[in-house]
Amino acid sequence: MTKSNLTKLAGLLVVALIALVAVPVQAQDGQPDPVTPADITHDQVNAIASGLYCPVCENIPLDACGTQACADWRQEIRDMLAAGESEAAIREYFVDRYGRRVLATPEPVGIDLLLWIAPIVGVLVGAGVLIVTLRRMAPGALTETIAPNADVRYRDLDPGYVARAQREFEEFIAGTS
Repeated sequence: MTKSNLTKLAGLLVVALIALVAVPVQAQDGQPDPVTPADITHDQVNAIASGLYCPVCENIPLDACGTQACADWRQEIRDMLAAGESEAAIREYFVDRYGRRVLATPEPVGIDLLLWIAPIVGVLVGAGVLIVTLRRMAPGALTETIAPNADVRYRDLDPGYVARAQREFEEFIAGTS
């Protein structure tokens, strides 16, 4: 055998080995392995369940509820994820089945849009009232001090009431010293 024949034989042997290794890869149909409910993690289920409230228990997220019904619903979410359902489809399924009250975060449509707008409007109105109130106050009203022994005048008050209040205040001060 000549050197060129040995090179050709070695090349054929390498091609045959590559073909043998590639045969199992070619046998696959290109489809991913089916996902089973066991392949879905608790984190994947709880990511969806945390956005839903238990339809039976009040104000308890589905991921934290310990009832058997909630365990069944979490299993239902796991099965739906294994079947390839999206998070939006699962949420829609639960809303169709139990109503919008199962949503932890209401969708900004219809009457639920008020739940998104009202807090913003409330903060803006509150800030406006605060600004108007502070502007209407007399300049320096918050920092004004009364000098000790100053003659304080009380307009529109009964002088007898003012005298009695002044006397009681002085007695109080004298009693605390």
